Amino acid sequence: MKKGLILISTLLFLSCNEKNGNDEQPINSNDSLNYYSKILSDDKKSYQEKVIASKKAVELSKTKKNSQAKREALVNVITFQVINQDYYRFDFTYKTLLQDAITANDSINIANAYRYRASYLKNNTVYDSAFYYYGESEKIYEIFSDELNLGNTLLNKSVVQFYSNDFLRADVTGVRAYNILKNLDDNYKIYLILTVLGNINNELSEYDKALEYHKEALKIIEKYDIDNSQHPKATVINNIGHTYKLQKNYKQAVVYFNLALQNKKLLTDTPDLYVLLLDNLAYCKFKIKDYAGLPGMFQESLKISDSLQLYSNSVYTLNHLSEFYAEKNDLENARKSSERAIKLAQITKLPVDILSALKQSSLVFPSDEARKYSQDYIRINDSLQQKERKSQEKFARIQLETDEIIQEKEGLVEKNRTLLYVFVVSFILVALLFIVRAQRARTRELLYKQAQQKANEDIFNLMMSQQSIIDESRNKEKKRLAQDLHDGVLGRMFGLRLNLDSLNNNNDEETVKRRFELLNELKTIEQDIREISHDLNREKQVLINNFVSIVHNLLEEQQSSYQANLKYTIDNSVNWDKVNNTVKINMYRILQEGLQNINKYANAKNISIEIKGDSENLYLKIKDDGIGFDVNRKSKGIGMQNMISRTHDCQGIIDISSKKDTGTLIAITIPLVNKQIIVEEA
Repeated sequence: MKKGLILISTLLFLSCNEKNGNDEQPINSNDSLNYYSKILSDDKKSYQEKVIASKKAVELSKTKKNSQAKREALVNVITFQVINQDYYRFDFTYKTLLQDAITANDSINIANAYRYRASYLKNNTVYDSAFYYYGESEKIYEIFSDELNLGNTLLNKSVVQFYSNDFLRADVTGVRAYNILKNLDDNYKIYLILTVLGNINNELSEYDKALEYHKEALKIIEKYDIDNSQHPKATVINNIGHTYKLQKNYKQAVVYFNLALQNKKLLTDTPDLYVLLLDNLAYCKFKIKDYAGLPGMFQESLKISDSLQLYSNSVYTLNHLSEFYAEKNDLENARKSSERAIKLAQITKLPVDILSALKQSSLVFPSDEARKYSQDYIRINDSLQQKERKSQEKFARIQLETDEIIQEKEGLVEKNRTLLYVFVVSFILVALLFIVRAQRARTRELLYKQAQQKANEDIFNLMMSQQSIIDESRNKEKKRLAQDLHDGVLGRMFGLRLNLDSLNNNNDEETVKRRFELLNELKTIEQDIREISHDLNREKQVLINNFVSIVHNLLEEQQSSYQANLKYTIDNSVNWDKVNNTVKINMYRILQEGLQNINKYANAKNISIEIKGDSENLYLKIKDDGIGFDVNRKSKGIGMQNMISRTHDCQGIIDISSKKDTGTLIAITIPLVNKQIIVEEA
């Protein structure tokens, strides 16, 4: 999660022109492209003057022939547009610059055009295309050994990979950028890349390394007195505190957050940083049970965020506030905070906001609502994982295509060498490429499986803990009712019966008759209450647990979403409390993958699902009457491989039988290896 820290928005350039409200027209004594280009390069000119000059320069460039002066003017225009995100006719400006540079064989401006295009796409969150264009400019800068632009390009490329959650490659790219920039006399850029590398390593859970980068960035700022209106020193101190918070070293985190908040200008200059620091400080104080100033600090942070419409910060604070109230057993305010966090997350539409709000809501709401939030969390989290996987595959494909282009160029350079030498070199390159691709593929698959397994475990454990809380509350209530009936009502009834027995001293016929009627009625009531008491204490084992409910939901969704006729049976005699959570998760994912394969490829009319078990094993059968497939083929799809892998993880056996046009049967047997004796209450 990237909340709680500040990732410096790395720019192509180091200085930005401040926007102000000056609406005056620029003094125009010479209506020429060169004149407006100079205005864009003049730091003394106002922002509004530069906006007008940028538009004038774009219009004048239509009438000018291709020349070095024109290309330099377009560079100034596009630089201003990217820095200030004022994209007046950006596509025309970019294409004109690129086409003129290609025509003039101006390689540096070709690279500049690609880089400006990449930055525009990055600012608009089109990360895959931005990655491609940064790669194109990178190749040209490398050829011309342009260290300054190459280092800056790699810096931005690393940020793109970071925001696409491709953290391993972002780290590799960031280290390359650092190794280049540290040799240049530009301390602000060194500070930027150190900050980026620190945040990347936080996401990789390499917290010690992240602290090294952030503290080195702090040294750079203090040594060279780097400061501006964005308060980079406070930013770095916040990132150090956030890293300690991730390590659960909350006391040390409090020290750094307090240190950053000593800067009294933060609230006016960078209110988003101020509210983040305030919330982080409040949360760490809460974690170490230092409740001084709480929940006031949370509420102050929330008030400022709301007033500035920093809704993402508001979601972050509301989740922490809900957690605080839940710790204090104030469930009403905890739920109110969670409900508002969900509403604001729907406004921001950021997945990280939505997931965090859903997760917190599942912890504070009653069981039925909590189950709905948990299911929404699972659905959105699965969707995000698929999108991230596609994005990473796309980045890998772009990088691979880039590598292949480089190899082709190297082959052209080597064409005058002997045939044997070319053959040997080509063979080695191909072999190395094959090994690298195979290794990267295995690494990606392993990381994906580990991440998915951990997420599945967390989600399922969360749901099971909710069910455990419900069951515990139910049992306590039943015992209380049983004790009240037995010790209170029955005691009083018994005393009444003894008093009635004393009426035996009256021996007249009417008294004796009435006495026996009352005694018989009291005995009947006493017996009824006793039966109710015992019945309340009896465990109801026939209740279907949370795992079975989730499976039912999956199968009902299949029935409502697809035309195939689905029949399924689930053995209610299986005691799922004795089944290991990992086995449940893998069975659910196998069933989910099996249904997806049928829906995508089988073209089946009928589907049969059977889940049963005995004292030794669990059994899962998935059968369809679709087109079938050849089970003997060497290569299997990733879905089938995942089903086999999950079965093996459970020490189970999977049998796949299929013939073309006769359907498919998947039979899975999983042993109950982690058995537990559950003592029934009398």
